[in-house]
Amino acid sequence: MQQKILVTGAAGFIGSCMVQYLNEKGFDQLYLVDDFGVEEKRKNWESKQFIQIVERYNLFNWLEEEKPKLSAIIHLGARTDTTEFDYAIHEELNVEYSKDVWNYCCIHQVPLIYASSAATYGNGEQGYSDSHTILDELVPLNPYGISKNEFDKWAVHQLHQPPHWAGLKFFNVYGPNEAHKKRMASVIWHAFNQIQENGVVKLFRSHLEGFKDGEQLRDFVYVKDVVAVIGWILHTINGEGWPITKNGLYNLGTGKARTFIDLVKASFKGLDLPANIEFIDMPLDIRDKYQYFTEANMQKLYSAGYTAPFHTLEAGVDDYVRNYLRNGERY
Repeated sequence: MQQKILVTGAAGFIGSCMVQYLNEKGFDQLYLVDDFGVEEKRKNWESKQFIQIVERYNLFNWLEEEKPKLSAIIHLGARTDTTEFDYAIHEELNVEYSKDVWNYCCIHQVPLIYASSAATYGNGEQGYSDSHTILDELVPLNPYGISKNEFDKWAVHQLHQPPHWAGLKFFNVYGPNEAHKKRMASVIWHAFNQIQENGVVKLFRSHLEGFKDGEQLRDFVYVKDVVAVIGWILHTINGEGWPITKNGLYNLGTGKARTFIDLVKASFKGLDLPANIEFIDMPLDIRDKYQYFTEANMQKLYSAGYTAPFHTLEAGVDDYVRNYLRNGERY
């Protein structure tokens, strides 16, 4: 009997790519959870294979009534806007809703894979280790990061846990199906649109000594690698290769920080154009909450048994620009 998997955030960026990945692996017994009233997300999910869509606000009533026999929940739904400074909004979706998902998985013994974030690391003063011992010392720079860290802290201290679980700290994820995110979409998406309109890409100047303009560093990870890691965890759990000792938080980046200039040059190359970059001042509302360097320590995931290679920045951006942005395609 084929596994039934519930995916939250399924109309969004990473969630819809996750559904496509599962479809390609032969999984079509899927329940998709999201706010499906957002019309600009429709193309992300409407052509996918699934059993049923479930509105986010109605999930727990639906679970109570339908009592589906789930093999796993992949919880990718979240409020991800780092410029939303009302913590209560992040708390409702990223903390309280996630607790309800966790508790359901505990009661019904359903494996859980959920999205955390590298935003939990703040400016990186404590480094980028996914050790549980530093969670209380982390100082995220915005309410989004705080909410993600609060849930991580809560999760690792629970006596009652899902039979298998992993919280994945996503670094800078980019790729198809992100257009609806607008301001929060990746620099590649913005670069593509700026090139189409003006033939030039504007990057933020550096406002921190030691970093040249455009040489702020991020661990950029292609969404196809992100969903492949989740797929591997799912496969490992179902193959009973995920003992309770593997339960916990895991970084999910590439382990190699790259500059925004590198990223934009790759975007131009995907359009077969020479790079043309200008620098602008960083908006004041994010200037003191801006991460200048992120790089995932990936040792824990590798120690858990993950061996597949990650796309290089150049290969990932080229695939995204050539096969999706240039053609207006979804994944």
